[in-house]
Amino acid sequence: MTDKHQVRLRVNGTEHELLVEARRTLADMLRHDLGYTGTNVGCEHGICGACTVRLDGAPVRSCLVFGVQADGAEVRTVEGLADGDELSDLQQAFRDHHALQCGFCTPGFLMLAEAYFAERGLGQPGCAPGRPPSGAARSGQPAWATEHGAPADHAARADDAARADDAARAGDGGRAGDGAEPDEAEIRELVASNLCRCTGYQGIVAAMLATARSRRAASESRP
Repeated sequence: MTDKHQVRLRVNGTEHELLVEARRTLADMLRHDLGYTGTNVGCEHGICGACTVRLDGAPVRSCLVFGVQADGAEVRTVEGLADGDELSDLQQAFRDHHALQCGFCTPGFLMLAEAYFAERGLGQPGCAPGRPPSGAARSGQPAWATEHGAPADHAARADDAARADDAARAGDGGRAGDGAEPDEAEIRELVASNLCRCTGYQGIVAAMLATARSRRAASESRP
């Protein structure tokens, strides 16, 4: 007998309710059950980052999260970035700085970047920063908590990342979430958590720096 569960969630502002097998990943649920095919599946081991989405504001590897763990959650995918045919500022920056070639990894980088910007107070309007529910945090840890090597213990590494994040928030003198513009070293450390085999990362770094700079300038110009 198939073990199925009723799941309700909001994806890019749209409510969905569906029956999902307990074993089905969030990535497969988004792609095959709900039609959000912008979320790409690469390694299926949480290493490449192509499947990164935002779960209650935080970046997660959707291949490591079960669909049932997203019950009651807010999920944002790459389809939610553009406004109709108009690209978001981050997407336009990726285009302007040639930050993609084959494009397979691009959705993961975009969602990783938006989560990072939101945490620093530089997010898109309407995209509030957040932390994942406890179950999701342990199965689909923040994307920047993963390394390029095969993770031996996802739960332990996610807990370590959460503790490091809390320590950073306590000791950074208010830098996190204050709208401060990140420097190149921070961006390079961030994008190292996702894999790209085409660009050499330089265009991705440039696009993210340009977006952060423009958002910072826009926030300073507001009364």
